[in-house]
Order: sequence, then C-alpha cells, then structure tokens
Amino acid sequence: MTPEAAPTRHLYVHVPFCARRCSYCDFSIAVRKTVPVDEYLDALGRELASLPEPLELDTLYLGGGTPSSLGGEGIARLIDLVRARATISPEAEVTVEANPDDVTPEAARAWRTAGVNRVSLGGQSFDPAVLTWMHRTHDAGQVARAMETLRAAGIADVSVDLIFALPSALQRDWPRDVAAALALDPTHISLYGLTIEPHTPLGRWHRSGKVTEADEEAYEREFLHAHHALTGAGFEHYEVSNFARPGHRARHNSAYWRGVAYAAVGPSAHRFDGTVRSWNVAPYAEWRDLLAADRSPTAGRETLSRENRAAERVYLGLRTDAGLESSDAELALARPWLEAGWARLDVPRTLVLTPTGWLRLDALAASLTLAGSR
Repeated sequence: MTPEAAPTRHLYVHVPFCARRCSYCDFSIAVRKTVPVDEYLDALGRELASLPEPLELDTLYLGGGTPSSLGGEGIARLIDLVRARATISPEAEVTVEANPDDVTPEAARAWRTAGVNRVSLGGQSFDPAVLTWMHRTHDAGQVARAMETLRAAGIADVSVDLIFALPSALQRDWPRDVAAALALDPTHISLYGLTIEPHTPLGRWHRSGKVTEADEEAYEREFLHAHHALTGAGFEHYEVSNFARPGHRARHNSAYWRGVAYAAVGPSAHRFDGTVRSWNVAPYAEWRDLLAADRSPTAGRETLSRENRAAERVYLGLRTDAGLESSDAELALARPWLEAGWARLDVPRTLVLTPTGWLRLDALAASLTLAGSR
C-alpha cells in the first residue's frame, strides 16, 4: 500500500508543560509552576473534534514537554478525549513520556487503568552533577524508583532516555551511565547525542565560552561503546538512536521511519497524511486562544514534491536496520561504504548501515539523494 492510500492509524499528542527548561532543550514547551490541566484539555478536545474523520489507532503517543505533569487523572481524561474521537485498538501501543519525579503509585495506576501500556522515562544520566547541569528536576535515584513503581502498577514496557557526548569538563562517566541503565532492565533504551541549539541556556554558555562541545572522536567513542554494551546485553540496535529488547521496538516512532501517515494535535504538533505535512503554531497560549475562537491552529503546510519524497525514502531507509532497497546506481555510490565496513548488503539489494556507518548517515544520504536528483 502506498503512503497516499494508507489510513492514519497513529496519533501524537503534544503536552507542552514543564516545571523548568532543561539546559539543552529547544522544544516547544510552556514552563508552568502549576499546570493548567482543565484549560489545556478543553483546547485539546476542541482540536480533536476538528479532525476530519474518526481514527482507528494502532499507536497513541503523548509527548512533550512533560505529559506526566498532567498527573494520573489528567492523562486519563486526555485518553478519554481521544477515545471520544478515535477507536484505540485493544492491541494498541499507548505511550506516555514521563519525568521520573512525576511517577507516583497513584499516577501509575491511573495511567494503566486508562490504557497506558508503555512509558518513556527521561533519565538522561545517573550522575547527580550532570543532572544539575542539565537543569533536570529529578535526582539519580528516582529513575530506579520510577521503574519499580511502573512495574508494580502493571506497566512493564519502559524505555529509558540517555544523552551522550557531553562536554568533557563535566567528567561524566559514560560507561557507568550505560551500565546503570542496563541494571534497571528496561525493555527499550534511546540515546541522543547532545546538540547545542542557539536559543537555549546551553547555547548561551557555548557562545560565552563557558562550554565546549564534545569532539567528533568522543561522540563516536561513546556511541560505539553504547552499541557494543547494549547489543551484548541482548538489545537490538534497530534505529540510529534506539535499542530494544526483542518484541519491544517502539511501534509509534517506527511508523515515522516507515514514512506512513500520522495525525497530531497540540501546540507545535506536526502531522502527515501521506502527501502533505502540516504543523500547528508553537506557543501554547496562541494555540489555546485560536481554538477558543474556533479558529484553526495550523501554522503552515507543505506538499512533498517528488524530490522531497525521494530524499525522505533514502534518509528514512538508512536510519533503521530495515535498510534501503537500492538501485544499481545507488549501490555503486555506496561501494566505498561497503568496502570500509560502514554498510552491508542484505539479500537481495538492501543497503544497511553498520553502527559506524550510522555515524556518517548524513553524508551517504546526501550523496544518494543528489545522484537521484540528476
């Protein structure tokens, strides 16, 4: 089935609230000491009601921001709003992103009762000094306590996020953090290399000379250490940044990497119908006010051209272990990568990057896309 003909079976909901902005964060968030749960859910209900047709969902993903800041009852009410507009399959993956300090026994039980069966924990590090530098609101021990609480509530599918390639001045022990994450026995681990965005505290520190980003050698060393440690522990390295126990790959994010249609609501949410990509206004207050006035919160849209689609086919294919089914011309361009051990060929003509190749993904994708546009 082509993407144009595919039904929309995936929904992303953006919950923008955070207690504070992390030092590296450039996402669309709304810092609130007290989360306006009723106000947000009222606006969200209006946007959900405006969706063009009822949805039948295989995945529902609550991201942010910090969705767990809505609490147990808030998440349950949000999912009720979704159910008023969509049918959620009994086998659906329903994910909530959570800060460890939001995971209480009461919240976890409410999430599970509402249908949540997967939680993505924003751990980032187990080093107290690093967590302080990141402006995280949890301490090192709260990740383990959150894992125990979620399992006690019946949520066994838990992912843990870690950030690598931090400035060397922090003296972060990356192998220790990887080992600490493994000791929790999660079903999934996501790794993100630190990027310095200009409009963040980290960006300001970098401009003033207070922070020097990690060099390429450190980035590669830490990425490959994680690959060897996690795959050695039985995880599948199935996408550049993601590792899963067998049977626990993130189904919602995998839909993005396959290029299928997905719906999205909330401030700054991006959606794709197979041909057109559109996105909402980013500021929470503007999104809320537009919906209160019965106006669309959509800020822009673009129709993917043939060239756009070709570029995305290459980039998305190379991101995962499914690989890219390649033409003779593409295989000829990739020959140096194959010879260097940065890629391999799966039968019959599928190009799959190795972990070392994933570190050079952008270069190969650009080369293949340029050749295809000629």
